[in-house]
Amino acid sequence: MKPLPKTHPSTRKFPLVAYHYHAPILNGSSAPCVQTSKSLRDITRDYFDAEANREFLSEAAVFTALIGMTIMPIATGISAVLHLLNVLPLF
Repeated sequence: MKPLPKTHPSTRKFPLVAYHYHAPILNGSSAPCVQTSKSLRDITRDYFDAEANREFLSEAAVFTALIGMTIMPIATGISAVLHLLNVLPLF
């Protein structure tokens, strides 16, 4: 059997709430490492100025290799279709 709570009708059921509470205001930081935040455009510009020049040649080489690997099967497929059209007596 579940025990019944011992409450009196005159007791409060909810805790007291301080309605006039004000959160403290934080002062600005005086730490030397804190800087004002840049916009997203400035952050990306700084990144691409430093990184894009160094990685451009390697990314261009990978892109050229990928294009070469995709052109070869396409050319082989076109060659097979042309050979099939020459063998079949359609015309």
